[in-house]
Amino acid sequence: MESEEALNQRHKEKSVKRKAFQDKLVAAADKEKHLLMVYTGTGKGKSTAAFGTMLRALGHGYKVGVVQFIKGAWASGEQKALARFENLVTYEVAGEGFTWDTQDRTRDIAKAREAWEIALKLIGDSSYHLVVLDELNIVLRYNYLAVDGVVNALKKRKMHVIVTGRNAPPALVEEADLVTEMTLVKHPFREQGIKAQKGIEF
Repeated sequence: MESEEALNQRHKEKSVKRKAFQDKLVAAADKEKHLLMVYTGTGKGKSTAAFGTMLRALGHGYKVGVVQFIKGAWASGEQKALARFENLVTYEVAGEGFTWDTQDRTRDIAKAREAWEIALKLIGDSSYHLVVLDELNIVLRYNYLAVDGVVNALKKRKMHVIVTGRNAPPALVEEADLVTEMTLVKHPFREQGIKAQKGIEF
């Protein structure tokens, strides 16, 4: 069995190598860019991650914007919290609820297009540091908006942009600088029949 002293020495040697490697990566990363970030996948936490990034931006005094596609039926905690930063936040709820609730494809398409017009104004305004297009992937999946048109518009962004929602289309994934896929392992709703709770899901 390896002694405690030997374990500590091996840990130190690994740490020295890891630090040298990390320092080299950091030194080489000298560029800045307005990032396109995509949070997708079947797991919970996509919008939560986006709003966490928004909170970070607000902490630095940056102006941020949100356009919520699809979600619109609930008064969310994040909307209430961000209202406290009224001089820094533009928050547009442009959806009417999940598609299985609305059950009106024509109306859903019209609302998606209205939301996209709002989004275009935000992503064309360089006063914003970050814009979140929440659940945009859903409307792209259902072909409520043309994927190519959305991707081309996002190429002209003047700030960091986060797109959330399941089933991010390949063209968006290809264009993105960062893509994180949330994987569903367990969910209290599916496994235990636990309803969405205030302060956790909304």
